[in-house]
Amino acid sequence: MTATTVHIGCGAGFAGDRWDAAVPVVATLARRAGPRYLMYETLAERTLALAQQARIENPAAGYSPYLERILRPVLKTAKASGIRVVSNFGAANPMGGARKILQMAREDGIAGLKVAVVEGDDLTAVMTESDIRGHDAVEGLAMPDGKLVAANVYLGAQPIADALALGADVVVVGRCADPALALGPLLHEFGWSLDDLDRVAAGTMAGHLLECGAQVTGGYFADPGYKDVPDFGHVGFPIAEISADGTVVIGKADGTGGLVSHRTVKEQLLYEMHDPSAYLTPDVTLDISGVKVEEAGPDRVRITGARGKPRPPTLKATVSFEGGWLGEGEITYAGPNARRRAELAIEVLRSRVRDLGTNWPLRFDLIGTVATFDGDGGDLRAGRDWPDDGEYRVRMATQGGDKQMAQWIADEVLSLYCSGPAGGAGVRHRIAPQVTTASILVDRDRVSAGARLVEEDRT
Repeated sequence: MTATTVHIGCGAGFAGDRWDAAVPVVATLARRAGPRYLMYETLAERTLALAQQARIENPAAGYSPYLERILRPVLKTAKASGIRVVSNFGAANPMGGARKILQMAREDGIAGLKVAVVEGDDLTAVMTESDIRGHDAVEGLAMPDGKLVAANVYLGAQPIADALALGADVVVVGRCADPALALGPLLHEFGWSLDDLDRVAAGTMAGHLLECGAQVTGGYFADPGYKDVPDFGHVGFPIAEISADGTVVIGKADGTGGLVSHRTVKEQLLYEMHDPSAYLTPDVTLDISGVKVEEAGPDRVRITGARGKPRPPTLKATVSFEGGWLGEGEITYAGPNARRRAELAIEVLRSRVRDLGTNWPLRFDLIGTVATFDGDGGDLRAGRDWPDDGEYRVRMATQGGDKQMAQWIADEVLSLYCSGPAGGAGVRHRIAPQVTTASILVDRDRVSAGARLVEEDRT
């Protein structure tokens, strides 16, 4: 029997989201009737690049390092309640993530858990590096010269639906379009065809509203005195009710803070949407220009009117390259004449880095002025007068290909403790490997995605 309403909750909107956010979501879903799902969206382009780096260092790594912390608190309840989990926390190693989940299930006494992986997003398995580099970069960023680390294409919802059809309790995906995490369960439960453009568009819209977690329930919305959010420290994460006709109702977990209103929904609808009449996804071109948003009760908003246009002929892929090393350091000056001491620290750092014989680019920020809006040259800061007394934090950053040089430059901030202006404190300095990315468009026929169940590895 085909479902009439599917309930999908979100447990994370990015990799570093709150570890316990899904607990009240699962508790709420457990009290609902009908098909219920929990999705985690944990994979930004930068996050995937970092995961690729982690897998290079350790082939068993590469899935989300937060997987256990965010999933373990709810996995047993979800399984017992029939709530199925779909997430892209597979990152660069979906199989590794799936095996970790099976290990968690064994340790926690969760019997019969079925885990499936979706594969096919890794372009390096089907294309050579020269083939990948032969594609023109899009979105204004040229193809870097560094060593190719990875190339991952955004998959759509069908392989997720295929994984669910295998009976999976948990589906682990690598790179996919964020809304596909919700659309996949809807294709599976409602039997929608990808040619049913308006319903696929409605499912994509539901996924877009859910994908950023608390952003639709008051997170990244609150602005005291202008947009107040109740009990913001316990903001609840969203739950969508999607009907077979494509109607979407957004609510949130029971007994939590935050709010769902026409304003929170409208902000999230437009979030990262370059063209509201043609939002490109692997499954459909979504048109929300005629969408109707109406409050349907306390913390409940109904959204209707999504329209679908044919999907794009190509798929977007993110190509990652080694980007050298970032070196950075910070130190604080406070009290009388703090600004002038901070400016002197910057002069010292410039001189010391020149003495190292490098022409690496340098950026200096004086946090407490206009650091957020200033350019690398500090022209905005230089163009205004700032109080001498107060508190200011100096930040220096550089980037280049030599790890040792990055460390030496960062160490110059540390040396300010005893060799810099009076009263410097609170030094932090570090170096970190960098990954640069570019986007390309690839023909769909180059990509072959599939799903399979994973057997527990007891070795």
